[in-house]
Amino acid sequence: MPVRIPEDLMVSVSGVRGRVGAPLTPELVTAFAATFGAFVRREGTSGPVIVGRDSRTSGQMFQHAVVAGLQSVGVDVIEIGIVPTPTVLLAVRHHQAAGGIAITASHNPAEWNALKLISGEGIFLDADAAARFREMLTTTDPERAPWHALGQISTDEGAVRRHLDALLSAPEIDVEAIRARQLHVALDCVRGAGGVIVPALLEALGCRVSAIHLETDGRFPRDPEPTAEHLAELGELVRRSGAAIGLAVDPDADRLSLVDDQGRPMGEDYTLALAADVVLRRRQGPLVTNLSTSRVVEDVAERYGVAFARAAVGEVNVARRMQAEGAVIGGEGNGGVILPSLQFTRDASAGIALILQALTDAGIPVSQIVADWPSYRIVKRKIDFAREGLADAYAALEADLDADEVDTTDGLRLAWSKRRAWLHVRPSGTEPIVRLIAEAPDEAEALALIERAGSILNRVA
Repeated sequence: MPVRIPEDLMVSVSGVRGRVGAPLTPELVTAFAATFGAFVRREGTSGPVIVGRDSRTSGQMFQHAVVAGLQSVGVDVIEIGIVPTPTVLLAVRHHQAAGGIAITASHNPAEWNALKLISGEGIFLDADAAARFREMLTTTDPERAPWHALGQISTDEGAVRRHLDALLSAPEIDVEAIRARQLHVALDCVRGAGGVIVPALLEALGCRVSAIHLETDGRFPRDPEPTAEHLAELGELVRRSGAAIGLAVDPDADRLSLVDDQGRPMGEDYTLALAADVVLRRRQGPLVTNLSTSRVVEDVAERYGVAFARAAVGEVNVARRMQAEGAVIGGEGNGGVILPSLQFTRDASAGIALILQALTDAGIPVSQIVADWPSYRIVKRKIDFAREGLADAYAALEADLDADEVDTTDGLRLAWSKRRAWLHVRPSGTEPIVRLIAEAPDEAEALALIERAGSILNRVA
């Protein structure tokens, strides 16, 4: 039977996500995986499907369900265990696989899990492929393989080692120079998959490490999203240990947040800004980010005189734009660094290596490095708003706010270049709400933009 998608299951370009048990059940996961196996075959790709997961307590259960679904349609499976999501994408390319499934709800709390779907190209399904998959999911009952043609299972225990080797051989990273600095870093892996690679990376780079939450048992000690309000314990560890910097990754280790040498959270946007500075100092080329990322990343591009582009929100949208532009660095302002010399996906470990390279290059505390860049304040809000009224809302915002730049790629983004301020208004993909994000050099100005936009939307509603 075709899959009936529960109303409370979040389905987006990045895959499917839900609370464990309701609506996300092993039966539903098996059905999704079976359709994905049939889908990659219909797309003309051959070979196995790579399956990896983060450390969530539901991960092993859903791994069994995914594998069963793939086997049932005659697709071979290579299991790689508890690994960061970027490790799964690298393994797809290494094995020349038909695709991959990463079982992870990324930064969501422990009661959530999800399937992230990966193409044979080694990137997540883009919008076109995701639409084709969803159409197949809801209209097609995949043909099951007979008993003698079921998919076979094998394991690959070397995926993390290959990922680590690739990081250490990246052209942007001077391993010996970083080792010579003998940096002292504080680390919080939130009991997620980062624990299987980040400590090994830091050891290889000659760092002295003060760490918390390296266990990979999925029992997150705090909200696992690495935003500033969740990094108090890491900040205290930096102050207590005297570390030069604090590093926090999310459960599937694709996002990196930083705490400075004074124990203060730096804001996720600075992860990409500092990483981009390292790359552009070594190699000129375009820089790409999304429409909701801080202006400070654009400032980095301006300093080096390179092309700068913004893509729609969503990792794969940024990746596709990077490919089109020939970008040498890119990512998202949520702490997601994409290093094309490695692969086209967010990778916290790549971000860590680049940040340590930044400290090595500068030879000064990270708080001083950040002080060299302009400071901005971002304010975010969400309001109830019916999707059918968006066209009128965008027209009213554009008419009333008189912006220098207008971008309608993903909702509406208005920018004022002289004020170095912007406003992004976009609908949620899963709720009848509109998200408002504004940035300016002063928090009061960013808040005023949000308030004015909210007032306009309330008038239109």
